[in-house]
Amino acid sequence: MTPASSFLDGLKTAAEQAERVENDFRREVSQRAKELDQARAFAHRRLNFMRAIAEAVATAESEEVAVAAAMAIMRTKLGWASDSEARTEALSRFSPVAQELYASLAPDTSEGAGAGDVASALDAFETWYRSTHPNAFWTLFEHYMPETPLVDF
Repeated sequence: MTPASSFLDGLKTAAEQAERVENDFRREVSQRAKELDQARAFAHRRLNFMRAIAEAVATAESEEVAVAAAMAIMRTKLGWASDSEARTEALSRFSPVAQELYASLAPDTSEGAGAGDVASALDAFETWYRSTHPNAFWTLFEHYMPETPLVDF
């Protein structure tokens, strides 16, 4: 091995190492960008969904009406026209969120009114959903539109 080839081999190794470092960095950046994109999308879905629930619950005359209104909004937003065991369970697990929201919005001046902890109830629902399903609850709002064939008449 000549000094020139040894020198060139060292440069080649350094170039390959630099390329590996760059590729690793690009993968990390790409992964982080996907994570941030998903976090942003979930935050907006959470906001829009809970805004609709809050509007329905705010006009309810009782907690029972508030929960029913929240369940109706949830069914509508998710396109759930029929029931299944999983949907029924999700609805029942979400009802404490509606109850807490009603408690926090209730104009009642009795003790405990306005003390609803909506954030904790929503967090508990999301945690339950994520532990029992392969994806987060907010992925249900991703509406897949299958390609439809173009028909020329």
